[in-house]
Amino acid sequence: MPEGRIERLPIADAKGAAAEAGLPDFMADLSVFRIALKNPPVAKALNDLLFTLLQRGSLDARLRELVIMRIGWTTGSVYEWTQHWRVATRLGMTDDDILGVRDWEQHAAYGPIERAVLRAADDTVRDGVISDATWQTLRDLLDDDAVLVELVVAIGNWRLFSSLLRSLEVPLEDGVDPWPPDGRAP
Repeated sequence: MPEGRIERLPIADAKGAAAEAGLPDFMADLSVFRIALKNPPVAKALNDLLFTLLQRGSLDARLRELVIMRIGWTTGSVYEWTQHWRVATRLGMTDDDILGVRDWEQHAAYGPIERAVLRAADDTVRDGVISDATWQTLRDLLDDDAVLVELVVAIGNWRLFSSLLRSLEVPLEDGVDPWPPDGRAP
């Protein structure tokens, strides 16, 4: 895959910048942070939000990953899809469950909660906001303000990451195959 619009820092330099910025060492292995660390305060802010959502969140991890995969698919973000394929499968999600986001309205295995969060992701990608009807469904199903706030932040965060990844043309890490499991892109 081509290098992208901004050259990645060499890993040793990225690890040094990560240490100075207070990021975990392993984040410097990721292409997105090898680019983001060219602006350490921005990289730190991105990392802090990711850490909060991925490690300290109250939103069910499976629902979060369905939202991320849907955003990656609908926006054509190969990096987002590929990275979170690995996250979702480590959570124990099946290929079928993840691939269902491609055409979630037809995926019979999703219930009302999955459909509501996926619709919220689609609303936000399409219109920049969750519709009133979708919000009411979410409120009825989740009825926890902390979870609802986090859902909105998660959708916005991974929409932001999709834009960042695509605008900077962030390449996949060396040796990583795009669009798992079948290489099919939107």
